[in-house]
Amino acid sequence: MSWKSRGVDSTSKSVVSRKLTLFLCIGCFCAGMLFTDKMWTMPEAGGISRTTGMEDERLKLVSEGCHPRIKDGKRESKGILRTLDKTISNLEMELAAARAAQDSILRGSPLSGDLRITEPTQKKKNLMVIGINTAFSSRKRRDSVRATWMPQGDKLKKLEEEKGIIVRFVIGHSATSGGLLDRAIEAEDKKHGDFLRLEHVEGYLELSAKTKIYFTTAVSLWDADFYVKVDDDVHVNIATLGATLASHRSKPRVYIGCMKSGPVLAQKGVRYHEPEYWKFGQPGNKYFRHATGQLYAISKDLATYISTNQHVLHTYANEDVSLGSWFIGLDVEHIDDRRLCCGTPPDKQV
Repeated sequence: MSWKSRGVDSTSKSVVSRKLTLFLCIGCFCAGMLFTDKMWTMPEAGGISRTTGMEDERLKLVSEGCHPRIKDGKRESKGILRTLDKTISNLEMELAAARAAQDSILRGSPLSGDLRITEPTQKKKNLMVIGINTAFSSRKRRDSVRATWMPQGDKLKKLEEEKGIIVRFVIGHSATSGGLLDRAIEAEDKKHGDFLRLEHVEGYLELSAKTKIYFTTAVSLWDADFYVKVDDDVHVNIATLGATLASHRSKPRVYIGCMKSGPVLAQKGVRYHEPEYWKFGQPGNKYFRHATGQLYAISKDLATYISTNQHVLHTYANEDVSLGSWFIGLDVEHIDDRRLCCGTPPDKQV
C-alpha cells in the first residue's frame, strides 16, 4: 500500500475518532446533567418528605394531647403540686407578716418605747395577745380597765416576759391625723405605754376593717398561740382566759367565743341593719354561726390567714359577722364557750 493511501485511511480514522469522541462527550455531558439534576432534586424532596413527616408527628402528638404520658404522671404531679402550694402559702404568709412589720416600724406607731424594735425582731413565743378595742372618747373605760384587770408598768412587762401574755389598747387615727384627738392618745400612751396604734381611720362603721388590721398587725409583731379581741367595757379574768385557751393549744385552727346565730336585719334605720341582707337568702333568715363581738379568740393559723388575705376578705356591717364570714369554707373548729358570753354571773366571767 502506498503512503498516500495510508494517509487517507489514517485521516478518515482520525475524523471518525473525533466524531465518536465528540458524541461520547456530548453523551457524557447529558448523562452528567441528568445525574446531577437527580442528585440535587432527591435530597430536597427527601428533606421535604422528612420535614412533613416530623410535622405530622408533632400534629399527631398535639391532637392526641400526649394523654398516656400525662395520665402516667398525674399522681406524681399532684403530690408535687401539693408541696409547691404549701411552700408558696407559707412564703406568702411570711411575706405578709414581714410587710406589716416593716410598715409598722417605719411609721413608728404600733408600740411605745424600745419595744417597737425589739419585739418584731425577737419573735418570742407567747401564749396570747389581747387587743382591747377602744375609741378616742373612751378614756374613762380605759382607766377602769387599768384599775381592775390590766396590769400597769413593770407588772405589765412581767406578764409578758413570764407568762407570754401581751395586753394592749387598740386604736387607729382620727380623720385629721396629728390633730387634738391623736395628740391626746399619744400623751396617754407616753404615760402608760399600753397602746397598739393601727394604720386605720377610726369610725363606728369601720369596725370590721379595724378588726382585720388589728389581727394583721398583731401577727406581724408577736408570735402567739392565740390572738384575742375584747371590748373596753368588758372585764377579763386573765388567768381563767389563759387556762381556757391553753387547753386548746394542740388544735391548729380554733375559733373560740360565745357563739350565736342572730337574724339578718333587712329593715333600714334599725341597729345592726345589714345592707347586704340579700346575700343571706330569704327575708327572716339567720346569720351563720359566729362569736359575739365582745370577746373572742382565734388561733395563730387563722390570724395569719387574715393577715395574708386581708385585701380580699369582705367586710359586712357588723364586725362579728365579718369575722365569722372569713372562716366559712375553712377547716375551722368553732368552740362555743358560754363563759365568754355577756350577762353571765360574775363568778363565770372571764
